[in-house]
Amino acid sequence: MTGWVGGVRAATLDDVSHSSALQPTEAGRQRVVRQAGLQLALRMVMALTDLPVATFTFVVMVTLVSTSVGLIAAFLVGIPLLIVTGMIARALANFERARIRLFLDIDIPRLPGRPRGFKAALTDGPTWRAILYPVLHFPLAIATFSSTVAALSTSLAMISMPAWLGHVPSRHADLGALTVADQRTAWLMAAVGVVIGVIGAGLTYGLTTAEGALAKALLGVSAAQLAKRVDALEGSRARVVDAAEAERRRIERDLHDGAQQRLVSLAMNLGRARARYDDDPDAARVLLDEAHADAKHALVELRDLARGLHPAVLTDRGLDAALSGLAGRSPVPVTLDVAVEPRCNPTIEAIAYFVVSEALANIAKHSGASRADIVARRVGDRLRLTIHDDGVGGAAAHPGSGLAGLSDRVGGVDGTLRIESPVGGPTDLTVELPCES
Repeated sequence: MTGWVGGVRAATLDDVSHSSALQPTEAGRQRVVRQAGLQLALRMVMALTDLPVATFTFVVMVTLVSTSVGLIAAFLVGIPLLIVTGMIARALANFERARIRLFLDIDIPRLPGRPRGFKAALTDGPTWRAILYPVLHFPLAIATFSSTVAALSTSLAMISMPAWLGHVPSRHADLGALTVADQRTAWLMAAVGVVIGVIGAGLTYGLTTAEGALAKALLGVSAAQLAKRVDALEGSRARVVDAAEAERRRIERDLHDGAQQRLVSLAMNLGRARARYDDDPDAARVLLDEAHADAKHALVELRDLARGLHPAVLTDRGLDAALSGLAGRSPVPVTLDVAVEPRCNPTIEAIAYFVVSEALANIAKHSGASRADIVARRVGDRLRLTIHDDGVGGAAAHPGSGLAGLSDRVGGVDGTLRIESPVGGPTDLTVELPCES
């Protein structure tokens, strides 16, 4: 009896285990079907919105480029207009990237900041590819829109034929080579409509995939650019590692020569005071005063050292409060304008803080400036710092200099640093950092 009950129980547990093993598989199938249906629906929406979007971008680009080229021969204003055209093309390319990400789930990274200067703007390859994209996308969008509308409307009309055939006045449907006048043929046409719908869905899927490939090829980063960027990042990261090692040695030296010596002196004075406390209280009191002074100096040195590593106010209250502290300690008067909401990644905030700290130190030591202006803004997914001073200028990121170290630190997180400092001044330092690195 016991064995029989045990056998039944064992069988029941096996069944439950078998059922539990099957349930995730079924749930997984359902999830895959839902995802495929959602993806197909998104591609249908993309196909139906393709023509108006492509027509708008095509007309804008063709009009601007033709006007710019036409004005170059007659007036020099054609060149600035061509640069503006490139800026508009980049903005439209960002919109297209967002559209591709939404409908096709293809992430095409944004390009780095726009090129600086007339020559760089006129010869920038990514900008010209962004201008070319609407021209090549337009005919592909026409094909996608037309085939999707034709297949969808034909499929829906034929699938619904059994429902409406008996309600039209003529009681038949003329399909050119075939006239449908009875329900049996109407149901056959409904089956054909399903086939047309499947073929149309496949065609839409293929054409939208081609659009994604075109966008990735023209709006993405080329292999040469990626290789160049990888080389630059490898170089900057190597320099950052060297700088970090140099900083470690500096901290070790500062601790050894500063706070450690203070603490040794403090311990010695306390020991001498304890030895003389009973026999010579006055001398012991002098030694205690010296020990107290050493303790305060050691605290100041440790606080300054900790602030140089990572200020607590930056973590607790954000970039605004931390930069306000730097501005308040600067010997050169500083005006500060900070609007960084939402907050960036803590690593990015730390880099921004040290950029401003180093810049203010350079301004105080070398520029002879009477004032400095600092503006910090979050623009989309990037943090932009602008530091201006009215000093003598001539600042440059020479190898081994503080500005070169800042450039390496900024480049290590895929940021950019630009210095404009003609001899005689003023000096403008512009830094852009990705907020989510």
